[in-house]
Amino acid sequence: MIRKATQQDIDAVAASYEKLLAHEAATHSYTNWKPGIYPIRQDAQRALDNGTLYVLEEDGQVCASMILNQHQAEAYGEMAWQYPAQDEQVLVIHTLTMSPEMSGKGYGTRMVRFAMEEARRMGCTVIRLDTYVGNLPAQRLYQKLGFRISGRKLVSHHGLFDSELFYLECDLNAGEENRHE
Repeated sequence: MIRKATQQDIDAVAASYEKLLAHEAATHSYTNWKPGIYPIRQDAQRALDNGTLYVLEEDGQVCASMILNQHQAEAYGEMAWQYPAQDEQVLVIHTLTMSPEMSGKGYGTRMVRFAMEEARRMGCTVIRLDTYVGNLPAQRLYQKLGFRISGRKLVSHHGLFDSELFYLECDLNAGEENRHE
């Protein structure tokens, strides 16, 4: 079940951030995230407080989380989007995360499909997101579900570190024939 997070989920969400970052430090890093900088517990708490943190729960365990809101960072305004939309017509996926032991179980696909349904329910016509250019698994997931890369940009994360990001979008009015599943 995918649902809005509650305060009881914060420990599990924060632990998934830490487990992912520790796994990446020990193996290979696909994200541009930095331990102790982003994502951290306070990011999850802020999203919970704003009512924008969602979790996928199975058998009483939080398996994945994401933040869904309509906040487009400054760089979004500089993209040549293929699907123009007013800000209120755009839902943005942030920080879609799961612990390494949860990967490969279809949770990412379920979370993105939920985000698409939620966006439609809200009257949005487009979903946008950004992901690190080195995050090949995320790029494959999003493109399989109908997202297109609309731009690439080097950005600073609050002056703490720079990274090059792909900006992706999905036209929610496109037919299922445009999906690459």
